[in-house]
Amino acid sequence: MPIPFFNRELSRLDYNRRVLAKAEDETVPLLERLRFLAYCSRNLDEFFMVRAGTVRDRIDAGIDAPTFDGLSPVEQMNAIRRRASAIVGEMYGLLRQRLLPALRTQGVIIEHFRDLADEEQTRMRAMFEQEIAPVLTPLAVDPGHPFPFVGNMILFIAARFSSGAGTQFVLTRVPSSLPAFIRLDENRFLPIGSLIIANLSVLVPAIQLEDAVLFRLVRNTELSIDEDDVEDLRISVEAELRRRERKQVVYLEIDARADEELLQLIVNGTRTRPDDVYRVDGFLQASDLLEVCEMISDPALHYAAFNPRLPRRLVTTDDIFTVVRNGDLLLHRPYDSFAAVIELLHAAAIDPQVSAIKQILYQTDEHSPVVEKLVMAAMNGKQVSVVIELQARFEEARNIAWATRLQDAGVQVVYGIVGLECHAKVCLIVRREGAAFQRYVHLSTGNYNADTAQAYTDLDLLTCDPALTRDAAHLLNVVMGFSARALSDVVQANVQPQWSQFIVGPFDYQRWLFEMIDREMQHARAGRPARIRAKLNSLTEPHVIERLCAASEAGVEIDLLVRSICCLVPGVEGVSSRIRVFSIIDRYLEHSRIFEFANGGDSDVYLSSGDWMTRNFVRRIELTFPLRSPELKRRTSAILDAALADTVSSWKLNADGSWIRRIHEKDAIASQERFILESRQVSVSVGGYEESIDAADGLRRRARRRKNRTVAPAPSTTM
Repeated sequence: MPIPFFNRELSRLDYNRRVLAKAEDETVPLLERLRFLAYCSRNLDEFFMVRAGTVRDRIDAGIDAPTFDGLSPVEQMNAIRRRASAIVGEMYGLLRQRLLPALRTQGVIIEHFRDLADEEQTRMRAMFEQEIAPVLTPLAVDPGHPFPFVGNMILFIAARFSSGAGTQFVLTRVPSSLPAFIRLDENRFLPIGSLIIANLSVLVPAIQLEDAVLFRLVRNTELSIDEDDVEDLRISVEAELRRRERKQVVYLEIDARADEELLQLIVNGTRTRPDDVYRVDGFLQASDLLEVCEMISDPALHYAAFNPRLPRRLVTTDDIFTVVRNGDLLLHRPYDSFAAVIELLHAAAIDPQVSAIKQILYQTDEHSPVVEKLVMAAMNGKQVSVVIELQARFEEARNIAWATRLQDAGVQVVYGIVGLECHAKVCLIVRREGAAFQRYVHLSTGNYNADTAQAYTDLDLLTCDPALTRDAAHLLNVVMGFSARALSDVVQANVQPQWSQFIVGPFDYQRWLFEMIDREMQHARAGRPARIRAKLNSLTEPHVIERLCAASEAGVEIDLLVRSICCLVPGVEGVSSRIRVFSIIDRYLEHSRIFEFANGGDSDVYLSSGDWMTRNFVRRIELTFPLRSPELKRRTSAILDAALADTVSSWKLNADGSWIRRIHEKDAIASQERFILESRQVSVSVGGYEESIDAADGLRRRARRRKNRTVAPAPSTTM
């Protein structure tokens, strides 16, 4: 029986619909519902920039070959438009009909200018003339003034004026430097677009305003770098960043009130296909509503406050290197604080016994404490070498800036490998202890990003296990020392570097995964325990799906936690009858990758930087590594237990492609809430997250003081 597949692009849109469902959930605090709606809007923007843009590229190139699910590019684009249009309509309908009225009952009001009292309108007009008008530039559109360039994801106003000379069209860009909402008082807000439209006559006096509407567009932003022509990766990325600002439009969002004349002006001026126009009745760029969520502090409208905490093993007078020497340390973010990783880097930067730090940076935050610790280390005379991935999507410009900052401090910076994204998360510290060097390594499923570390779930391993640190040193030498051509030759020749414990893509990630699946099949046929449990962001690789289906029919029980895209069709008799797929959408974005194989009763547990997508196996440097400590294996297995038992925020994928909420009111279990409660029981508070990151060097001293003021509870059985 042929193996069926779900379409990748439509599966991604299904994920966005599950996010929107969280905004519909009345058990979620009201401002958090608004936040989920804003996330859905932001996700849709990214989807159109990347995935819809890729499909459009195939259509424009004349490619009509179907993907493995059987849909041609044209069929995919038509299906994308239908499903995206439905989601956009549901999103703005939810905002207009349910969320905004509910917020109003709580005193949170988003006003239009026309609804303000006369006195407040006068005040806002004065503010507009003093603070807004000076940064606005109206641009006429006529034969002498060609249609101006409209940038990606920038709010514009299209207006029609009339005078004795006839009709005049004017476009005005809303600068991103302006706030999306003007705060009228503590809980009342005025959208910036409403304020500008109401005062356009200040910018274009002496003629009559007839109509004005907001619009914005999303362009295809996929980088297109010719690997054969690259001589300097940084120069090539910078050039492509400039080019992509002018790539084709894949999504035009416009106020539903726009008449045909204004719409055609915009469609023709931006060269947008009519099928890519989405009329919305509400606030354009709904992701801007995140600003409102951040400006209101009413605890009744938010999730109960939780600041990441410090594991008790770190609350000691021992230095962090001693703690790691005493046993591997596992951090479960965001329940455990990322500040522990910052403290490790700080200790390495100032410790006179530390000789070298080597690290891969894929994506980091705007004011990165990680980069600052690396700069500090270099200025203190350490040998610091960093791989910065310039091809990280949407992080290219920031990573170029960080590369310059590091180079100026004396850090050896490598710009990754052309054609392969360095996605592994690894930091190696070399420290002299006695007469020999001791290596310490930090490995993770998540990025070195302090912002996402409090919003994403991830797992970090701190260890000085010789087998793991030796492999880390080998991996970093390969990434920093191999040219693209040399590495390509190694991969194509199927010559595998000699890792002891690591599994590294593209060298052996897929081969290893097939071997592990085949091993479970052998156990099943022999009547031994055979099970695979995996937690992923996405599963799309067709050969992996085929192997999982074969394992299912060989008797292997398979449970998959897939947050976003899943092309595997579960529960099909004779194909995937023993495969179950779940997805958790909750307060924190599920980002960790965990693989558990029953292995006949002697289970193996691995953590990974990579999902099960084609890019993770062939176009990225990915790192999968084992947990060798029995205690850490048990803890990680318990994380899977809790996630698979979730009946509050979990969805189950059916064979027909529908996602169904798993709701059991009698025995409701929310895995993330469970982890928060366990963290409160077994870990130590270190205060506010931002403060703990900024002062990570003194974090454990503060934690000891807090610990001494409390009585330690009994440890949890699962964490």
